[in-house]
Amino acid sequence: MLIALALAAVSFGDDLFGLPAAWRLAAHLAAAAFALWLIHPRPEALLIIPLLLGIGWITNLYNFMDGSDGLAGGMAIAGFGTFAIAAQMHGSNSLAVLCIAIASASFAFLLFNFQPAKIFMGDAGSIPLGFLAGAIGVAGWQESVWPLWFPVLVFSPFIVDATLTLAKRVFRRDKEWEAHREHYYQRAVQMGLSHRGTALAEYALMAVCSAAALSARTASPGIQASVLAAATLAYAVICLNIDTRWSRRVQQ
Repeated sequence: MLIALALAAVSFGDDLFGLPAAWRLAAHLAAAAFALWLIHPRPEALLIIPLLLGIGWITNLYNFMDGSDGLAGGMAIAGFGTFAIAAQMHGSNSLAVLCIAIASASFAFLLFNFQPAKIFMGDAGSIPLGFLAGAIGVAGWQESVWPLWFPVLVFSPFIVDATLTLAKRVFRRDKEWEAHREHYYQRAVQMGLSHRGTALAEYALMAVCSAAALSARTASPGIQASVLAAATLAYAVICLNIDTRWSRRVQQ
Protein backbone atom coordinates (compact mmCIF):
# COMPACT_ATOMS: atom_id res chain seq x y z
CA MET A 1 0.00 0.00 0.00
CA LEU A 2 2.94 2.34 0.63
CA ILE A 3 3.95 1.98 -3.02
CA ALA A 4 0.41 2.88 -4.07
CA LEU A 5 0.53 5.95 -1.82
CA ALA A 6 3.83 7.00 -3.40
CA LEU A 7 2.26 6.65 -6.84
CA ALA A 8 -0.72 8.67 -5.66
CA ALA A 9 1.64 11.46 -4.59
CA VAL A 10 3.41 11.44 -7.97
CA SER A 11 0.07 11.38 -9.78
CA PHE A 12 -1.29 14.23 -7.67
CA GLY A 13 1.74 16.23 -8.70
CA ASP A 14 0.94 15.38 -12.30
CA ASP A 15 -2.67 16.51 -11.81
CA LEU A 16 -1.43 19.84 -10.45
CA PHE A 17 1.65 20.58 -12.53
CA GLY A 18 1.65 18.18 -15.50
CA LEU A 19 4.81 16.08 -15.07
CA PRO A 20 6.72 14.87 -18.16
CA ALA A 21 5.53 11.50 -19.49
CA ALA A 22 9.03 10.01 -19.04
CA TRP A 23 8.99 10.84 -15.32
CA ARG A 24 5.58 9.25 -14.85
CA LEU A 25 6.59 6.12 -16.75
CA ALA A 26 9.79 5.80 -14.73
CA ALA A 27 7.79 6.05 -11.49
CA HIS A 28 5.30 3.42 -12.65
CA LEU A 29 8.00 0.95 -13.69
CA ALA A 30 9.97 1.56 -10.48
CA ALA A 31 6.83 0.87 -8.45
CA ALA A 32 6.21 -2.32 -10.45
CA ALA A 33 9.79 -3.49 -9.94
CA PHE A 34 9.66 -2.85 -6.19
CA ALA A 35 6.33 -4.64 -5.93
CA LEU A 36 7.72 -7.67 -7.75
CA TRP A 37 10.71 -7.73 -5.42
CA LEU A 38 8.41 -7.70 -2.40
CA ILE A 39 6.09 -10.32 -3.83
CA HIS A 40 8.80 -12.65 -5.05
CA PRO A 41 12.44 -11.50 -4.66
CA ARG A 42 13.69 -14.01 -7.26
CA PRO A 43 10.97 -14.42 -9.90
CA GLU A 44 11.52 -16.73 -12.84
CA ALA A 45 13.86 -15.08 -15.34
CA LEU A 46 11.48 -15.61 -18.25
CA LEU A 47 8.60 -13.96 -16.40
CA ILE A 48 10.22 -10.96 -14.72
CA ILE A 49 10.05 -8.67 -17.78
CA PRO A 50 6.46 -9.61 -18.78
CA LEU A 51 5.30 -9.19 -15.17
CA LEU A 52 7.09 -5.86 -14.86
CA LEU A 53 5.59 -4.55 -18.09
CA GLY A 54 2.20 -6.03 -17.21
CA ILE A 55 1.97 -4.20 -13.90
CA GLY A 56 3.26 -1.02 -15.52
CA TRP A 57 0.71 -1.32 -18.32
CA ILE A 58 -2.33 -1.87 -16.11
CA THR A 59 -1.16 1.04 -13.96
CA ASN A 60 -1.40 3.28 -17.01
CA LEU A 61 -4.41 1.76 -18.72
CA TYR A 62 -6.57 2.28 -15.65
CA ASN A 63 -5.92 5.98 -16.08
CA PHE A 64 -6.67 5.78 -19.81
CA MET A 65 -10.04 4.17 -19.07
CA ASP A 66 -11.03 6.76 -16.47
CA GLY A 67 -12.83 8.93 -18.99
CA SER A 68 -16.52 8.39 -18.30
CA ASP A 69 -18.60 8.81 -15.15
CA GLY A 70 -18.67 5.70 -13.00
CA LEU A 71 -16.44 3.56 -15.21
CA ALA A 72 -13.21 3.27 -13.20
CA GLY A 73 -15.02 3.11 -9.86
CA GLY A 74 -17.27 0.33 -11.12
CA MET A 75 -14.31 -1.65 -12.44
CA ALA A 76 -12.60 -1.33 -9.05
CA ILE A 77 -15.66 -2.70 -7.24
CA ALA A 78 -16.03 -5.61 -9.67
CA GLY A 79 -12.32 -6.38 -9.91
CA PHE A 80 -11.25 -6.14 -6.29
CA GLY A 81 -14.55 -7.61 -5.13
CA THR A 82 -13.85 -10.66 -7.30
CA PHE A 83 -10.31 -10.84 -5.93
CA ALA A 84 -11.76 -10.79 -2.42
CA ILE A 85 -14.19 -13.65 -3.16
CA ALA A 86 -11.44 -15.78 -4.70
CA ALA A 87 -9.07 -15.06 -1.81
CA GLN A 88 -11.73 -15.94 0.77
CA MET A 89 -12.56 -19.17 -1.08
CA HIS A 90 -8.87 -20.08 -0.97
CA GLY A 91 -8.55 -19.19 2.71
CA SER A 92 -6.25 -16.17 2.18
CA ASN A 93 -8.02 -13.96 4.70
CA SER A 94 -5.49 -11.12 4.77
CA LEU A 95 -5.61 -10.78 0.98
CA ALA A 96 -9.41 -10.93 1.07
CA VAL A 97 -9.59 -8.15 3.67
CA LEU A 98 -7.27 -5.93 1.63
CA CYS A 99 -9.36 -6.40 -1.51
CA ILE A 100 -12.62 -5.83 0.37
CA ALA A 101 -11.21 -2.57 1.74
CA ILE A 102 -10.30 -1.35 -1.75
CA ALA A 103 -13.67 -2.40 -3.20
CA SER A 104 -15.54 -0.73 -0.32
CA ALA A 105 -13.63 2.52 -0.72
CA SER A 106 -14.36 2.40 -4.45
CA PHE A 107 -18.07 1.91 -3.76
CA ALA A 108 -18.11 4.97 -1.51
CA PHE A 109 -16.43 6.94 -4.29
CA LEU A 110 -18.82 5.61 -6.94
CA LEU A 111 -21.82 6.97 -5.02
CA PHE A 112 -20.59 10.45 -5.97
CA ASN A 113 -18.97 9.57 -9.31
CA PHE A 114 -21.88 7.83 -11.04
CA GLN A 115 -23.45 9.94 -13.75
CA PRO A 116 -23.98 12.82 -13.20
CA ALA A 117 -20.66 12.83 -11.33
CA LYS A 118 -19.99 15.24 -8.47
CA ILE A 119 -16.38 14.16 -7.90
CA PHE A 120 -13.74 12.69 -10.20
CA MET A 121 -10.89 10.23 -9.78
CA GLY A 122 -8.06 11.90 -11.68
CA ASP A 123 -4.55 10.48 -11.97
CA ALA A 124 -4.16 10.43 -8.18
CA GLY A 125 -7.01 7.91 -7.93
CA SER A 126 -6.78 5.87 -11.12
CA ILE A 127 -3.01 5.26 -11.18
CA PRO A 128 -2.82 3.65 -7.70
CA LEU A 129 -5.91 1.53 -8.46
CA GLY A 130 -4.33 0.23 -11.65
CA PHE A 131 -1.10 -0.53 -9.82
CA LEU A 132 -2.95 -2.39 -7.07
CA ALA A 133 -4.88 -4.41 -9.64
CA GLY A 134 -1.63 -5.57 -11.23
CA ALA A 135 0.37 -6.07 -8.04
CA ILE A 136 -2.39 -7.92 -6.17
CA GLY A 137 -3.07 -9.99 -9.26
CA VAL A 138 0.56 -11.16 -9.30
CA ALA A 139 0.62 -11.62 -5.52
CA GLY A 140 -2.45 -13.87 -5.63
CA TRP A 141 -0.85 -15.93 -8.37
CA GLN A 142 2.37 -16.30 -6.38
CA GLU A 143 0.33 -17.49 -3.38
CA SER A 144 -1.55 -19.98 -5.61
CA VAL A 145 -4.85 -18.22 -4.88
CA TRP A 146 -5.59 -18.05 -8.61
CA PRO A 147 -3.91 -18.83 -11.95
CA LEU A 148 -2.08 -16.04 -13.76
CA TRP A 149 -4.88 -15.62 -16.32
CA PHE A 150 -7.44 -14.93 -13.56
CA PRO A 151 -6.68 -11.22 -12.90
CA VAL A 152 -6.36 -10.64 -16.65
CA LEU A 153 -9.89 -11.95 -17.27
CA VAL A 154 -11.31 -10.13 -14.24
CA PHE A 155 -9.97 -6.76 -15.44
CA SER A 156 -10.33 -7.61 -19.14
CA PRO A 157 -13.03 -4.95 -19.82
CA PHE A 158 -10.30 -2.35 -19.27
CA ILE A 159 -7.34 -4.38 -20.52
CA VAL A 160 -8.89 -5.30 -23.89
CA ASP A 161 -10.21 -1.81 -24.65
CA ALA A 162 -7.00 0.02 -23.75
CA THR A 163 -4.65 -2.51 -25.34
CA LEU A 164 -6.48 -2.72 -28.67
CA THR A 165 -6.83 1.06 -28.81
CA LEU A 166 -3.11 1.55 -28.18
CA ALA A 167 -2.20 -1.13 -30.74
CA LYS A 168 -4.28 0.58 -33.43
CA ARG A 169 -2.76 3.97 -32.65
CA VAL A 170 0.77 2.55 -32.77
CA PHE A 171 -0.01 0.82 -36.07
CA ARG A 172 -1.17 4.17 -37.52
CA ARG A 173 1.92 5.83 -36.03
CA ASP A 174 -0.18 8.22 -33.98
CA LYS A 175 1.34 9.89 -30.93
CA GLU A 176 -0.03 7.43 -28.39
CA TRP A 177 0.78 9.66 -25.41
CA GLU A 178 -1.52 12.42 -26.66
CA ALA A 179 -5.13 12.68 -25.46
CA HIS A 180 -7.71 11.12 -27.75
CA ARG A 181 -11.27 9.77 -27.84
CA GLU A 182 -10.73 6.46 -29.62
CA HIS A 183 -11.41 3.97 -26.81
CA TYR A 184 -14.31 1.64 -27.46
CA TYR A 185 -16.30 3.04 -24.54
CA GLN A 186 -15.71 6.57 -25.84
CA ARG A 187 -16.91 5.61 -29.30
CA ALA A 188 -20.00 4.02 -27.79
CA VAL A 189 -20.80 7.37 -26.18
CA GLN A 190 -20.08 9.29 -29.39
CA MET A 191 -22.43 6.96 -31.29
CA GLY A 192 -25.31 7.84 -29.00
CA LEU A 193 -25.11 5.66 -25.91
CA SER A 194 -25.36 7.83 -22.79
CA HIS A 195 -22.63 7.92 -20.14
CA ARG A 196 -25.04 6.18 -17.79
CA GLY A 197 -25.87 3.55 -20.42
CA THR A 198 -22.20 3.01 -21.18
CA ALA A 199 -21.41 2.52 -17.50
CA LEU A 200 -24.27 0.05 -17.05
CA ALA A 201 -23.21 -1.91 -20.15
CA GLU A 202 -19.64 -2.05 -18.83
CA TYR A 203 -20.91 -3.18 -15.42
CA ALA A 204 -22.74 -6.06 -17.08
CA LEU A 205 -19.56 -7.04 -18.94
CA MET A 206 -17.53 -6.80 -15.72
CA ALA A 207 -20.02 -9.05 -13.92
CA VAL A 208 -19.89 -11.68 -16.67
CA CYS A 209 -16.08 -11.67 -16.73
CA SER A 210 -15.90 -11.91 -12.93
CA ALA A 211 -18.39 -14.79 -12.82
CA ALA A 212 -16.53 -16.64 -15.59
CA ALA A 213 -13.18 -16.16 -13.86
CA LEU A 214 -14.50 -17.39 -10.51
CA SER A 215 -16.21 -20.42 -12.05
CA ALA A 216 -13.09 -21.51 -13.95
CA ARG A 217 -10.48 -20.60 -11.31
CA THR A 218 -10.04 -24.14 -10.00
CA ALA A 219 -11.48 -26.01 -12.98
CA SER A 220 -9.59 -28.41 -15.20
CA PRO A 221 -7.12 -26.98 -17.74
CA GLY A 222 -9.54 -27.84 -20.53
CA ILE A 223 -12.39 -25.85 -18.97
CA GLN A 224 -10.07 -22.93 -18.22
CA ALA A 225 -8.92 -22.88 -21.85
CA SER A 226 -12.53 -23.05 -23.04
CA VAL A 227 -13.55 -20.10 -20.84
CA LEU A 228 -10.63 -18.02 -22.10
CA ALA A 229 -11.41 -18.94 -25.70
CA ALA A 230 -15.06 -17.97 -25.22
CA ALA A 231 -14.03 -14.64 -23.67
CA THR A 232 -11.67 -13.96 -26.58
CA LEU A 233 -14.41 -14.71 -29.11
CA ALA A 234 -16.91 -12.52 -27.24
CA TYR A 235 -14.49 -9.58 -27.19
CA ALA A 236 -13.76 -10.05 -30.89
CA VAL A 237 -17.48 -9.84 -31.68
CA ILE A 238 -18.02 -6.79 -29.44
CA CYS A 239 -15.02 -4.86 -30.76
CA LEU A 240 -15.74 -5.75 -34.39
CA ASN A 241 -19.34 -4.60 -33.98
CA ILE A 242 -18.26 -1.23 -32.55
CA ASP A 243 -15.56 -0.80 -35.22
CA THR A 244 -18.07 -1.57 -37.99
CA ARG A 245 -20.65 0.84 -36.62
CA TRP A 246 -18.00 3.51 -36.21
CA SER A 247 -16.75 3.10 -39.79
CA ARG A 248 -20.30 3.50 -41.10
CA ARG A 249 -20.74 6.60 -38.97
CA VAL A 250 -17.53 8.17 -40.28
CA GLN A 251 -18.46 7.42 -43.89
CA GLN A 252 -21.85 9.13 -43.61
